[in-house]
Amino acid sequence: MAQDITPFSIAIPDSALEQLKNKLSQATFPSESDFSDDRDYGVSLSDVKRLTEYWKDGFDWRAHEAKLNQFPQFTTNISVDGYESLNIHFIHQKSSRPNSIPLLFVHGWPGSIVEAKKIIPLLAEPKDDDAPSFHVVAPSLPNFGFSDKVTKKAFGVQQYAETMHKVMLKLGYDKYVTQGGDWGFMVTRAISLYYPTHCLATHVNVICVRPTLRRSFWLTAQYYLGLLSEDEQKGVFRSFWYLKHSSGYMLLQSTKPNTIGFALADSPVALLAWIYEKLQEWTDEYPWTDDEILEWISIYLFSRAGAASSLTIYYELIGKQKDEIAKTMEYIPKVPLGVSLFPKDIFVPPKSWGGYLGPVVFETTHKRGGHFAAYEYPEEVAGDLRQMFGRQGGAAKVARVFEST
Repeated sequence: MAQDITPFSIAIPDSALEQLKNKLSQATFPSESDFSDDRDYGVSLSDVKRLTEYWKDGFDWRAHEAKLNQFPQFTTNISVDGYESLNIHFIHQKSSRPNSIPLLFVHGWPGSIVEAKKIIPLLAEPKDDDAPSFHVVAPSLPNFGFSDKVTKKAFGVQQYAETMHKVMLKLGYDKYVTQGGDWGFMVTRAISLYYPTHCLATHVNVICVRPTLRRSFWLTAQYYLGLLSEDEQKGVFRSFWYLKHSSGYMLLQSTKPNTIGFALADSPVALLAWIYEKLQEWTDEYPWTDDEILEWISIYLFSRAGAASSLTIYYELIGKQKDEIAKTMEYIPKVPLGVSLFPKDIFVPPKSWGGYLGPVVFETTHKRGGHFAAYEYPEEVAGDLRQMFGRQGGAAKVARVFEST
């Protein structure tokens, strides 16, 4: 392991907490109407008012900070080709079993290390002695959480992949496996593409296939001709719903991220509304508590790079590097692939589409769960990984590589 890995604890200054309270106490809300709480129009006014009041006078950030700090966290400097050195933050939870599988968990937007906190103990210390165990590495991507902001243009999916790969190498993991959804899907797929001798397998909880006219036409025809199963029909309907009713943020963030960035940087209420809407709409009726919501939002508010920086990934990857992103949605032959689908994710194509992405060695479709699967239903995701890498699993050969080390 490299020597320049520094232990890290989250410690938000008292001045930042006081500034938050002051800003919340001066919040201005839209005037009420008969559709103020109609979610078809957007996030509920009464919800945002309630959360704002609780954030100001009831939410105990220090308690959440202390719980997050129970995870072993570190930072290290990563040199990215063509860019400045970046200080990267990550959780590194080693299993008590020495020959465990190193697993890189990559979050997306609007996610963070919080997405991983429920699944880490399930993977690192499984109750079943015969189940595979994992050394879990859960970084904050550049521009997110407690990692550095990238100050130079064109930091794309290849650079994100390089950063994450070099984190694993610094930890002494020359070979490892990955897990990702949302942008984590793109980043882990890019790792499979560029570092196939190091990344021995990957598991994803979403399928994103390069769109072609033929694929789109065939899927639409299957849908209207009734050739899909009931679950597949629901998945296509969910995908159409997302594109029509819930994808406007993506157009804005991939074209003019700095504009909305002013609101997210200056106003905690704007940040709350912008992200809370996604937590509501992209989950499977997950029973969010106010504490969970505000912990999730606070990571963005207190992030080292600032909340606005998290939006640039959309501009660089969708707005400017479509060809590079397309490569992650094509067939990658050398890395075994596991696929878990959840019905309330934002894209839910037929399970068979996983075969367009690579050699599928594990696949399943769950009856519940949404976009933040590892947070909503950690037992299911952990169970899928244990099955995929178990003695009878499709990636059993990969697991044996680490048993012999």
